[in-house]
Order: sequence, then structure tokens, then C-alpha cells
Amino acid sequence: MHDNRRQPAYGNPITQQLGFWAAVVAALTFVSYTVCFVAIVAASPIFTWTSLADYLAYDSAFGGPFKPAAQISMIVFALSFLVLLHAIQDAVPTERKVLTRIGASFGALFALAVGIHYFVQLTAVRVSVREGLTSGLEHIVQANPYSTLSAINMLGWSVFLGLSCLFIAPVFPGQDIERIIRWALRANGLFCLGGGLGYVLEIEWLVFLAITLGMGGAVLTAAVSLAVWFRWGRERADDGFRPDGAGPAGASDEQETSPSW
Repeated sequence: MHDNRRQPAYGNPITQQLGFWAAVVAALTFVSYTVCFVAIVAASPIFTWTSLADYLAYDSAFGGPFKPAAQISMIVFALSFLVLLHAIQDAVPTERKVLTRIGASFGALFALAVGIHYFVQLTAVRVSVREGLTSGLEHIVQANPYSTLSAINMLGWSVFLGLSCLFIAPVFPGQDIERIIRWALRANGLFCLGGGLGYVLEIEWLVFLAITLGMGGAVLTAAVSLAVWFRWGRERADDGFRPDGAGPAGASDEQETSPSW
């Protein structure tokens, strides 16, 4: 006998609250990072990597609170993004969960890669510079775009985040707010992968346009839209409606909207 029961796309109240606040935190941390980035650019000349000695001199002259604040913002963003992915997984119908599981797996790799990178910058690199223990530091310092940890960081922001967004995007097949989420995630996935390609091929302008500008706008749009999606789901749950615009929760298979690739 065919089972017409569906998991409501708005999830349970805990899912709605976690999803909403994770999306809000993700958006706020990206805004915080942007503010810190602008403040750094406004307060000091742009540094281009030449040598460790030049970087240490630059850091001594222009170091300030905005760089660690930006790094902390990105750690918090990575963690909130992972929570957001799991909330999405719980909120969508069963037949779409294979996509969210894959997306969450890539999201976990993203959070691990960038979390390790920024935590090392905040701890090992900071202490080493302060204590004058600089031997080999050029291999892990963020200012060197092709240091080992910078490459791991770029792997997270380009390949892992990009694939995560591309797999999550099709689970929002509806109109209105879901269309915005879907296209923001798709755009971000393409920006991330394009930035990764630019990094491998050493095309600096492509990395800047794709990662700094394109990804920033797409991620912020997706995070704000997801906050609205989860908030809308919580407010409409008592009326039996799903936030994807597919009608009352528990609709039959014939009424279910398939993922849009």
C-alpha cells in the first residue's frame, strides 16, 4: 500500500529555530568579515607576499584587531553553516535527503579545512610572531597565498563549499523565496569552483572576483533567504503549510514537487 505521508518541509520547532538562528549567524558573520576586510584595506596598504621578512615588518607596522576579528568571524561562519546544513536536511522531504547528506558531508569538510586554517593563524602563527619563532613560518602563514595552510583554506572555500552548495540547491524546487535560495546556492557553487580554478592556474583576478566579490554576495543572499525560509516555516506551521509553496503539509505524491536540477 502506498504511503502518502510526508515529512513537513518546515521540520519540527527545534529544526526551525536552529535553522533560523544558524542562517542569521552565518549572515552576520559574513557582514562582520566584510567590515573587518574594509577596515583593514582602509587602514593599511595592501600587502603582496614577497618574503617572510617583509610580512613580519608589515605586520609589526600595521597589525591590529581587525585581522583576528575577521578570522574569528570565518570560524563562526563555518560552524553556523554546518548547523544550517543539518537543519535543512531535517526540514526537507525524505526523497531529497540524499542530496542534503552529500551537501552536509562536503560542508563538514569545508568547516574542517577553514577551521584548522584560521585557528592556526589565531594561535600558532600569532604566538610564533610574538615570540620571534619564525623559522618555517612562511609555510603556514595566511599572508603567503601558496603556503600549505593557505592551499588547504582555499580547498575548503572553493571545492568543498562549492560542491556543498551545488548539492543543497536542488532541494529547494519551489518559487518565491525557494527560487532565490536555489539560485544563490547555485551561483555560490559556481563562484567557489571558479575561484578554485583561478587559484590552481594562478589567475589572481579570477580568484578575487569569484571568491571575494561573487561568493560574498551569493552567500549573504542565501543566508538571509534561508533565515526567511525557516522563519516563514515556523509561522505557517500551525496552518499546515510548507514554506516551499507546495501546499499543505502531508500532500500526496502527486502534489509533491520534485527537486529541480
